[in-house]
Amino acid sequence: MCSFCRSTLVRDGEALRRIGVSAELFDDHSPLQLGASGTRQGVAFTLVGRLQYGYSMGPQAPAAPAPPPEGAGSPGKAGSTLGGTWNEWHALFDNGRSAWLSEDNGAYVIAFDAPLPADAPAIDTLRAGGRTLAEGRAWDVASVVRARLIAAQGELPTPPQLQGEFTVVDLRNPAGEVATLEGRAAGKPGWSVGRAVALSELALSGLKETSEKTLAGRAIECPSCGAALEIKLASTQSLSCHQCHAVVDLSAGVGAELRHYPQNNAGVGGAEPQIALGRSGTLALGGPPLPWQVVGYQERCDIPEDAEEETTFWREYLLYHRSEGFAFLVDSNEGWSWVRPITGAPVVRGEQAQWQGVNYRQRWSYAAKVTWVQGEFYWRVQRDERAQVTDFEGSGHAAQARLSREQTAGEVIWSAGETLDAGTVADAFVIAPAARAALQRDVAPLSSGLGLRRGVIIVMVVLMLIVILSQCSGGGSAGGVRTGGGSYGGWSSGGGHK
Repeated sequence: MCSFCRSTLVRDGEALRRIGVSAELFDDHSPLQLGASGTRQGVAFTLVGRLQYGYSMGPQAPAAPAPPPEGAGSPGKAGSTLGGTWNEWHALFDNGRSAWLSEDNGAYVIAFDAPLPADAPAIDTLRAGGRTLAEGRAWDVASVVRARLIAAQGELPTPPQLQGEFTVVDLRNPAGEVATLEGRAAGKPGWSVGRAVALSELALSGLKETSEKTLAGRAIECPSCGAALEIKLASTQSLSCHQCHAVVDLSAGVGAELRHYPQNNAGVGGAEPQIALGRSGTLALGGPPLPWQVVGYQERCDIPEDAEEETTFWREYLLYHRSEGFAFLVDSNEGWSWVRPITGAPVVRGEQAQWQGVNYRQRWSYAAKVTWVQGEFYWRVQRDERAQVTDFEGSGHAAQARLSREQTAGEVIWSAGETLDAGTVADAFVIAPAARAALQRDVAPLSSGLGLRRGVIIVMVVLMLIVILSQCSGGGSAGGVRTGGGSYGGWSSGGGHK
């Protein structure tokens, strides 16, 4: 791939043949670049090529029981589902083997192409949220997307196909593996298998020198009110206007027609963030303490099955670290927590789940939607984004552990994390003493804090009253008390690594 004119060249014997022209690459948040090198399991490699894809979710049954409200979906595309871009970097090992280092919900997966299993399922039979067999093993279907190759760069093991759409299916299993079925080539689909990897594990050198996730001089006008908007995150797919609060879709690039939709926050509770966008705080999110920057903020709520039930709101801060990717810091009525999307799929049996040796029990299951956003996001934010959420909590020594499953129309995302003390959050982000009290919630953080309903408190109060009344009356029986859900998982749409 010529870096100057973007021509695609194929080696034909000793000659090079031009077969097409690649589109311009859409810059992203990754510190990766061509020429970066590292090691994997003792073998050195170099990033020599890059493919960039755009995608939209394939046709699926709706995840939530209630139909989306009128006007939901991407502006100008009623009923369309979430979309965006992802990158795959061609890693050439010193032993001659090729691999793909690709993005996975703000993290990374390294995968190797492999022969298609004899028992591989037909791509058109798979749906997100289902299960299938391949290589004699069970896999959960994490996503089904329609993809197209947008641009290519550097040296690639096969000629890039720069025209046409194809279906890509992500499969995951309890061993933490990610498999991909790709129907791009004529004949048999492509098959690859990989695992999650942290960039720090690869001992990479030659990364981009920028320490901040910024793009200097990249600015646009809000298509709604004309205000000047500065794009700070190189991976931005959606941006909210600081003046009129419209959400601007940047997934097609800043040179394309900018779609947008207005936000109406009337009637919802406390949408303003208590931690300022752009602020950094040092937190240990499943690893050593690292500086995490707040780059986005959203408010979500549950969707009660009964119209007479109270709607509960919670708040999520999108955090970014240069080598670790993204995480969510969550603030709910029951306290604070952090979660990160996981690679693989927990084992679920009824209302019990197991992941990495920890046993979880189901606590809530409910529909949820996004009500308000601020800042910048690595996925394309849509009006009233909805998901069907199932929350699990750990037991015994892992009582603070949380696990969540979120399913949208074409994607299933699992996330895991732990509860946090409000004081830890305040210390990390250097919250002023006068503002610290506002971070405290009504009860101790028994959950990861993604908007648990007030049901627990109500149950405790009702049970106490029943006991008191029964003692006074000398007997009686208590009826059942229904409790609702909240969320333990951060909203993390944006597609799998393929």
